[in-house]
Amino acid sequence: MRIAHAPAQVERQPRAVAVGSFDGIHRGHRAVLTEAGATGLAPTVITFDPHPRIALGNRVDLLTTLERRLELLGEAGVETTLVAAFTAALQHLTPEEFAREYLDAIGAEVVVAGEDFRFGSRRSGDLALLESIGFQVVIAPEVEGVSSTAIRAALAEGDVRAAAEMLGRPFELDGVVVTGDQRGGTLGYPTANLSMDPQLACPEYGIYAGAALGHPAAVSIGTNPHYGGTERRIEPYLLDFDGDLYGQRLVVELWDRLRDEAVFDSEDALVAQIAKDVEATRAARRPVT
Repeated sequence: MRIAHAPAQVERQPRAVAVGSFDGIHRGHRAVLTEAGATGLAPTVITFDPHPRIALGNRVDLLTTLERRLELLGEAGVETTLVAAFTAALQHLTPEEFAREYLDAIGAEVVVAGEDFRFGSRRSGDLALLESIGFQVVIAPEVEGVSSTAIRAALAEGDVRAAAEMLGRPFELDGVVVTGDQRGGTLGYPTANLSMDPQLACPEYGIYAGAALGHPAAVSIGTNPHYGGTERRIEPYLLDFDGDLYGQRLVVELWDRLRDEAVFDSEDALVAQIAKDVEATRAARRPVT
């Protein structure tokens, strides 16, 4: 997939264009992308960085990093993605100005969107306006009950199965492995300490089963209350893995929530519980979506 950061970097050719934040690339987003691909024109996405709501000063727990969003768009068959910087200047473009400077400039002939699509300053543009200025509009079918907001709500309850159903794939933790307390190694279960952007969504604290790098992974998310921790830690233990992950990006799928965090009567009791968590992780199965 070709990635551009300005309309001038995109070859002008007949395109079917989808516009939006596409946070999570969930099943609703994929319905839009499928319709774009079905037009026979070059399937193209215009997305924004930062997320418009964040740029406007709101808190948004993002479901994907920009890097992962672009990877998923490519996997969905998008040929070109224009990452538009959501600046004050872009924010104040009228719908007609946005259509001219971003859509017409790259050759858009078809715009694919959901029925409630809005764009331009104060979200004053809609699909009818696009049709009135010469674009063909394709309305993608709504995927009932699927939204980024609903996925965040499921994650807040630790329901990673429901999140996976809406995403069309397991929810992922995406970060860089950094040095941690190195306590897991002394217990016989060396974990990677995953540092994530604080703007990224994270599920309810607890112990999860998942996978990373093709290995099952038992994942602790929380404060390590047994050791009196106060800061959030994300610590996957990759089963049957032997290697150095420090400084590397690691994407961890979450398949099931196993249990809450807990304080144990002794370190032996903690180790015994970790052993049970590892066996539960071995038995876990990737959500079918």
